[in-house]
Amino acid sequence: MIASTDVNDDPRRTATLFGRGTWPEARRIGAILRQETIGGALLLAGAVIALVWANSPWSAAYEALRELRVGPAAWHLDLPLAVWAADGLLAIFFFVAGLELKREFVAGDLRAPRRAVVPVAAAVGGVVVPALLYTAVNFGTSGGASRGWAIPTATDIAFALAVLAVVGRHLPTSLRTFLLTLAVVDDLLAIVIIAVFYTSSLSVLPLLAALLPLAAFAVLVQRRVRSWWLLLPLAAATWVLVHESGVHATVAGVLLALTVPVARSERAGGPGAGPGLAEHFEHRFRPVSAGLAVPIFALLSAGVTIGGLGGLATSMADRVTVGIIAGLILGKVVGITLATWLVARFTRADLDEGLAWTDAFGLALLGGIGFTVSLLIGELAFGAGTERDDHVKVAVLTGSLIAALLATVVLRLRNNAYRRIHEAESIDADDNGIPDVYETADSGRG
Repeated sequence: MIASTDVNDDPRRTATLFGRGTWPEARRIGAILRQETIGGALLLAGAVIALVWANSPWSAAYEALRELRVGPAAWHLDLPLAVWAADGLLAIFFFVAGLELKREFVAGDLRAPRRAVVPVAAAVGGVVVPALLYTAVNFGTSGGASRGWAIPTATDIAFALAVLAVVGRHLPTSLRTFLLTLAVVDDLLAIVIIAVFYTSSLSVLPLLAALLPLAAFAVLVQRRVRSWWLLLPLAAATWVLVHESGVHATVAGVLLALTVPVARSERAGGPGAGPGLAEHFEHRFRPVSAGLAVPIFALLSAGVTIGGLGGLATSMADRVTVGIIAGLILGKVVGITLATWLVARFTRADLDEGLAWTDAFGLALLGGIGFTVSLLIGELAFGAGTERDDHVKVAVLTGSLIAALLATVVLRLRNNAYRRIHEAESIDADDNGIPDVYETADSGRG
């Protein structure tokens, strides 16, 4: 599927970028796309409601909802709803992302290193170049603007896949898999950045204590225990202790995900032994993440009072805003495309038959949709509710919207080209009495 030939292929044969993957993988990616498309629509709805509400005569009610405190004060968990959304609900999002990444690299088509190198390199390029571009734009700026360097580094999984599903129905499954893997790796790199660079104070004792419920959770899942009344309290305890330590609590979601086994039985043949708890948990929690956690976060985080054209002009005049927009649009495109080209150059890989570098360019544009995690990093960098955080929201929304529109134009053109190829192959198959396997494959893509 990506930057490799099959295991049994002649090793002298030239490797390919975005080669076709296995049929089970295509079906699985199709199922993920269907759920993420719905999640992306709900996320968009939440963001639109937040923007309209925050700029309406009832904006005070929106702020009151964001600041409504709930939770036990004795455990330092009497938090505003906006913080619960960012720290709690997004932990579910990162738990699902961690499960997906582990499954892909342990039992999916990317378990072969040569297949995994392209999306991983593209994700790294899509993090490094936007960060450098933001830093260059804000070099010498006062007021702590440099703290926002990581804002344009993230790619929103739900939004990007939703756009791809709408405009790219006939695009090859390998391109969809590439975008999904890139976005997941991208977001996990973002969580590492959050843990390392946006932890202002660290309490070692709660962090060490979090290892106890995490270890107990790991032992139970390794023994294939699925009882929610055992696992959920341990997961909650891990989250509470990580939150108490000062490390962003979403890190707990990734740590928990990485303990979940992928194969059904380690003694039954590793990746080929069949689905394990990772698939089970992903099936259970992906709808919660895409349909509930991320849209609620968008509702409670995307609302920014723009203040008319004057307020918009003030936001656009801030170099933080310029740096974020430039990073999401230009930085992502350059970083992802350049990294992909470098892999092709140094591995002497060719694009799979029928593909063009325009496809990689279109996917790189989709990588500039940085909604969810970018908003989260913006709050961590400048403080929720501050003037500069409002500028971050304007920048993220503007940059993500422009990236989505540009990607739509490019991928719509490529989608039409693939549709014509598909129709021609279908006609040839009908004339020769051959079953239309491409239509069957399309039905599994979502």
